[in-house]
Amino acid sequence: MKDKIQDLLYCKPKLERIANLINIPMTKSVKFQFVTLLGLISASCFAQVYQPDWVSLDKRPVPEWFNEAKFGIFIHWGVYSVPAWAPANEDIGVYAKYAEWYWNRLMIDDGKAHKFFKDHHLKTYGPDFVYQDFAPLFKAEFFNPDQWAEIFEKSGAKYVVLTSKHHEGFTLWPSAQSWNWNSVDVGPHRDLAGDLSRAVKSKGLHMGFYYSLYEWFNPLYTSNLEKYVNEHMILQMKDLVSRYQPDILWTDGEWEHTSDEWKSKEFLSWLFNESSVRSKVVVNDRWGKETRGRHGGIYTTEYNLVDDKLADEEIAHPVEECRGIGTSFGYNRVEDLGNYMSSKALVELLIEKVSNGSNLLLDIGPTSDGLIPVIMQERLLDMGAWLKLNGEAIYNTRIWKNRPKQLKEKGIFFTSKNKTLYVILTKWPSETIEIPGITPAGKVEMIGSAIKPSVRTSGGKVIINLPGGIPPDISDRLAWVIKFENALE
Repeated sequence: MKDKIQDLLYCKPKLERIANLINIPMTKSVKFQFVTLLGLISASCFAQVYQPDWVSLDKRPVPEWFNEAKFGIFIHWGVYSVPAWAPANEDIGVYAKYAEWYWNRLMIDDGKAHKFFKDHHLKTYGPDFVYQDFAPLFKAEFFNPDQWAEIFEKSGAKYVVLTSKHHEGFTLWPSAQSWNWNSVDVGPHRDLAGDLSRAVKSKGLHMGFYYSLYEWFNPLYTSNLEKYVNEHMILQMKDLVSRYQPDILWTDGEWEHTSDEWKSKEFLSWLFNESSVRSKVVVNDRWGKETRGRHGGIYTTEYNLVDDKLADEEIAHPVEECRGIGTSFGYNRVEDLGNYMSSKALVELLIEKVSNGSNLLLDIGPTSDGLIPVIMQERLLDMGAWLKLNGEAIYNTRIWKNRPKQLKEKGIFFTSKNKTLYVILTKWPSETIEIPGITPAGKVEMIGSAIKPSVRTSGGKVIINLPGGIPPDISDRLAWVIKFENALE
């Protein structure tokens, strides 16, 4: 009640001004418009005010557009795109194969991975070449944001997340807090974040930014955390929000300090209450070493890992899996074809994640000259071709709570939308499919095919029969979708 009273006191001057205007003689139609405006302002007075504590902040729902979108593109691009190297084919763990961690692995002796990076660097660049020397070589001379945005649109993705600043501290926009360590002062001499944001939004896609809370070797961070947070980090995040109006703020690098030390709760309270994107912005769960999978907005998994442990199949909260097409997020020049997921494997990954109620944020690593590697373009366009035909089984769908989970091993997945059930096949079935718990009362079809599935009901189950072999006209599909209209309660 105290919060509501404070909200009314805040809104009272607005209400009084509108009420005074209504008393001025005016036509009936104009008066109606003012009364409508009065109602809108009154409603805004009772909007949720989020306090800087997790109990309050966690009550904010994830904006609905995210739950409808299902598929996004992650982009790791920065100074690390110049060396573009990590030992992709060595048995050193998942994280040690991230090329974007080049500087850290080079400088920090954590064992086996450090030796690989150090040996490579000395052999390739010599002992006098320091990491900062890569920055002028990050030129992005072929970067065409409109071309990138077109590829993303054709991929079927509905949102894009760019690394505005990775752990190396180099920003892709002219940040006042990163003088001479940003893409306008050095390297490309261009506002990469702004240019891409404009192009992506022009395609009707949602645009967001990744932002690393910490910076490996920033002297202010390593010597005075509070000053770093107040005078560097918070100012940068507010600048990003104010400049580019992002739909997503995807933080990372939170694990060295608590959310109290990062002042994350105070920032999120500002973001949700006062910022220009307060009603639409999506945030994740990386706000302090205690928050991942517990607090914030969407919960995030990474190569199916949460805090180095395998993620559960299903989490009762909006979830997003992020991973690269290969073993790294940033571009890695030594990855070969065997390191990359096939187009079919990527479509299957998307299907599996969406059927479990998750989104997929699939990463690409552009080259330092601003090109998206052709193999990555091919994978994205293949996914887009499949989604163009079958997207209704992915976008704006929900998890089917009663799905028979044992069918996953047979390549059979389910999504739902209102009363419609989608049965998605990643393998062509060699036998009948039995699905309990549905009552097909409407049309049954295989999307984009003249094939009429044979459907009958027996023993409380729906039994589906398909041809014994894949018909030639659909044999090149990456997956197949059977649509049951009016099958769910």
